Amino acid sequence: MSSAPRALQVLVVEDEASTREELADLLADTPEVGEVYAAESGARAVQLLGATAFDAVFLDISMPGLDGMDVARVISQLSAPPSIVFVTASESHAIEAFGIGAVDYLLKPVRPERLAESVARIGTSRRAASSGGADDAEGPRDELAVVQIDHGRRTVFVRRDDVQFVEAHGDYIRLHTGQGTHLIRLSLSYLEEIWAPAGFVRVHRGYLVAVGWVHDLRVTSSSGLVACTPAGDVPVSRRHARSLREQLLEAARSGRLGRAAR
Repeated sequence: MSSAPRALQVLVVEDEASTREELADLLADTPEVGEVYAAESGARAVQLLGATAFDAVFLDISMPGLDGMDVARVISQLSAPPSIVFVTASESHAIEAFGIGAVDYLLKPVRPERLAESVARIGTSRRAASSGGADDAEGPRDELAVVQIDHGRRTVFVRRDDVQFVEAHGDYIRLHTGQGTHLIRLSLSYLEEIWAPAGFVRVHRGYLVAVGWVHDLRVTSSSGLVACTPAGDVPVSRRHARSLREQLLEAARSGRLGRAAR
C-alpha cells in the first residue's frame, strides 16, 4: 500500500505585510501544504533557506535590497533547491523567470484557483525530481518552450516556436510573432543564450532571428542585408552575415527551413 504524499513545506517571500499574510493564509488552507514560513525581505529569505529545507518558495520579484531574482539565483546554488513560484505585479519578467527554472509565475492579486494550480505543479515537479526520470532532465527546456504572461483576468501563452525574431528595446525586448508583438523586460543577450538550442541566432547588435522562419535574404537600399520572415524584415550586420548564411544552408539541408510554408 502506497503512503500519502508528504505535505509541502513552503516559504513565502514578500515585503508587503498584507500581501505576505494573505498568501501565507491561502497556502495554509491548501490541502497539499503543511508548514508555511514567511520572510519580509530577500535577506531574511536567504537566512531561512540556509537553515531550513523547503519544498517550494513563493517569491516576490520587486523588493528592496535583494530582489526575487537575486534570491532565485541563491536558490539555484543549493544542493537540493526548492521549487520556485514567482509572485509579482508585473508580467514583464516571465521569460527570465522560466529561464531561472521557475515552476510557475503568478500575477497579483493571486486567485485561489491559480494558486492551487501552482501547488499542483510543484507536486508534479518534486515527484519527477525524486524519481530521476527523463522528464526531469528536459524540464527547464520545456518551461522555456512556452512563455506565460498574465494580464489580470487574461493569460497569454506565447510559444517559442511562434516567435520569428526578437528586437532589443533598451532594457526590454520585443518578441515578434505572426499574430503580433509582446514587450518583456529582459536582456537580448540572456535570451540569446537560453534560446540558442532552439535555433535563435544573433544577426545584429539589436536582433535575434529564428533560423527556421527565414524564407530568404535580401539586399535593400535602406537597410542593407535583411533576413525576411513573415513577421517582418530583420537587419543583418556585416559581421553576422556569413554565419547566418551558413546556418540557413544547414537548416535547408536538414529540412528545418521555411516553417511558414508547412
